[in-house]
Amino acid sequence: MTSSGYATERETTEGRVFTVTGGDWDTITGSIDPLSNEKIVVNMGPQHPSTHGVLRLVLELEGETVTEARCVIGYLHTGIEKNLEYRNWTQGTTFVTRADYLAPLFNEAGYVLGVEKLLGITDDITERAQTIRVLFMELNRISSHLVWLATAGMEIGAISMMLYGFREREYILDIFEETTGLRMNHAYFRPGGVANDIPESAIKKIRDFLVYMPKKLKEYEDLLSGQIIWQQRTQGVAVLDVTGCLALGITGPVLRSAGLAWDLRKTLPYSGYENYEFDVPTATTGDVWGRYQVRMAEMRESLKIVEQALDRLKPGPIFIADKKIAWPAQLALGVDGMGNSLEHVANIMGQSMESLIHHFKLVTEGFRVPAGQVYIGIEHPRGELGVHVVSDGGTHPYRVHMRDPSFVNLQAIPAMAEGALIADVIAGGASLDPVMGGCDR
Repeated sequence: MTSSGYATERETTEGRVFTVTGGDWDTITGSIDPLSNEKIVVNMGPQHPSTHGVLRLVLELEGETVTEARCVIGYLHTGIEKNLEYRNWTQGTTFVTRADYLAPLFNEAGYVLGVEKLLGITDDITERAQTIRVLFMELNRISSHLVWLATAGMEIGAISMMLYGFREREYILDIFEETTGLRMNHAYFRPGGVANDIPESAIKKIRDFLVYMPKKLKEYEDLLSGQIIWQQRTQGVAVLDVTGCLALGITGPVLRSAGLAWDLRKTLPYSGYENYEFDVPTATTGDVWGRYQVRMAEMRESLKIVEQALDRLKPGPIFIADKKIAWPAQLALGVDGMGNSLEHVANIMGQSMESLIHHFKLVTEGFRVPAGQVYIGIEHPRGELGVHVVSDGGTHPYRVHMRDPSFVNLQAIPAMAEGALIADVIAGGASLDPVMGGCDR
């Protein structure tokens, strides 16, 4: 090979090597941003305080811009669906309630509605039991949205919102505790009705709450809506339009913030929701600001439903009359928590051997559910909660699968985050309101 006038050369053990140079090389390389090709990968979570629980986001960054985002889930997998296969149908409600721990009553509702449909007793549920279910689900919707507002506010910088949101949520949890015996994970909805009746003291607290809460919602809006930092951190951030939501299967406030008024309480009503007067709030921005506006409006609509439910709460039984399904028990709140009333225990132990035997069989073995499968969809605070229940005719489920809205909605994070700033990943992720207990189950 002959020598080149454009390149210096030298002999090496690998052969002759040419070093190509150009007069304008330094000029070209000098104009390139030295950081443009330097990408770094960071883990946000699962211990990060702003990922709403044990969600891990793997972010590829160029400077502060996200070029790729991946969700890593499974850190809160608890085997709830598998455990249901080894418990009877009534015991199942104690497992599903622990999935999305911020909306336990919705998990219970989806499950028991499925079991009741398989049993063919949907139309036999008493009016009082239906009304109590609606009443408690809407209170739970408010408490869930309050946690969202509290945590999202804190993550964007409104620290005081965290305190106020949890303060009002405590009021609702007190009502739940007074009725069900537990603040969370209630196992209150049972196939056939509800575990026990709502006491008068809880009804009074709810009426007081209906007076108290609207003023607090106004205070939240006074604190946040006109605040320039809140506006800049939410408006035009993490935009996802209707087409994107439908392509990803996203439901709930995220879908409604993009302008589509899809709410299963209206479109596919259940538990008597068709008899209540309420609106489905929407926005058109499809951003964090729109999701904030939708959830604030939803809390006001839930208060309207709660008030109507209280007015509909007529005296009557809270459990189906069929004694092959209904436990022959009178649950009451006692000094040791919740259990059978002493009068009932004295009756079945001292007077009715048949009731005692039947009670023992129902509690230890459970009732049988006809073979078949159903899918029930309800409007959960985060979107459509679907419960697929399969029975083989036995005393426990053959399979239960939950379509949790947190799991589905997390698919939106790459669509919202890629191309945006890392700070907007926090706001966008928070606006989805994911709860990892429901996502991982």
